[in-house]
Amino acid sequence: MKTYNVGILGATGAVGREMLKVLEERNFPINELRLLASPRSVGKKINYRGKEIEIKLACHEAFAGLDIVLGAAANAVAKEFKDDIVKAGAVFIDNSSAFRQDPDTPLVVPEINGDDVFNHHGVISNPNCSTIITLMAVKGINKLSKITGMVASTYQATSGAGVEGPIELMAQMEELGNEYKESGVIPNKGNVEPKVFQYQIAGNVLPMIGSLTDNLYTTEEMKMQNEGRKIMHLPELKVTCTCVRVPVVRSHSIAVSVYTEKPLSVEEVKAQIAKEQGVKLYDDPANKIYPMPIVTSDQDITYVGRIRKDLIHENGITLFCCGDQVRKGAATNAVQIALKLVGLDF
Repeated sequence: MKTYNVGILGATGAVGREMLKVLEERNFPINELRLLASPRSVGKKINYRGKEIEIKLACHEAFAGLDIVLGAAANAVAKEFKDDIVKAGAVFIDNSSAFRQDPDTPLVVPEINGDDVFNHHGVISNPNCSTIITLMAVKGINKLSKITGMVASTYQATSGAGVEGPIELMAQMEELGNEYKESGVIPNKGNVEPKVFQYQIAGNVLPMIGSLTDNLYTTEEMKMQNEGRKIMHLPELKVTCTCVRVPVVRSHSIAVSVYTEKPLSVEEVKAQIAKEQGVKLYDDPANKIYPMPIVTSDQDITYVGRIRKDLIHENGITLFCCGDQVRKGAATNAVQIALKLVGLDF
């Protein structure tokens, strides 16, 4: 089997480390693995297949000889090194949002538009995590009847804000718990100062993720429409989205109503979703079986349940889905793109 020289840009972060884990799980054919990060991480070692690999400095000369670079760094870093990666002859599979709306850059979820990877010009973008999970849940519906619109509410885990998100949540929860034990009064607010989030996240929800745009939606909310159009090849798709940060450690949840050109029955929707690659129909609410973050964390399948007819529009279907945003929403999807690119089963 042909092997490839693979680099990970941002190898020490949560997504970078998960990429490393998924590369091993998927048995990606690697000749050389080059782990790249900022100066503060240089010299540290990370284990891969029983071998200690030393972190190298991410610099303009670091990409020579690589075939594929998996990007797990911020927008600014992706933009800084993109031209160096392409000039080195590698394909840059980038998890940042820097190039997602570039018309020359494919935006890919392999189970939906996998063949788009072959239209790249050196860069392939990984979509937003909530977008991936939502589109995985509804892609089967689009096969039954073209989707024209969606109304979505995302419930996004603290780990979506990086490794410090769950740490802040747990510190605040511990403080609230200790206060309750001492006073016997259920506390509503603690004294652990929020640093990752705008406000206390423990015992709270934050109904705004991303920065506000002119239409009063946030940048995070607009990704569902803008990226959904590109991935599903539905340029007229309309989406109203509200993104909420919730006190969950891992795995994003989305409630979505999907509107199609023709009416669909719950039965045919369930049957189609049950056949979809990368999706699990998990829908028996009478027996308390429905998607939850605690069920869907640390794996790659998008769970779909609570499927029912929309009560506003006869062409609407409403459902609830969950998926691990660190894996399928980021690291796994990037590795699957790489597998598709080299002609292997993803």
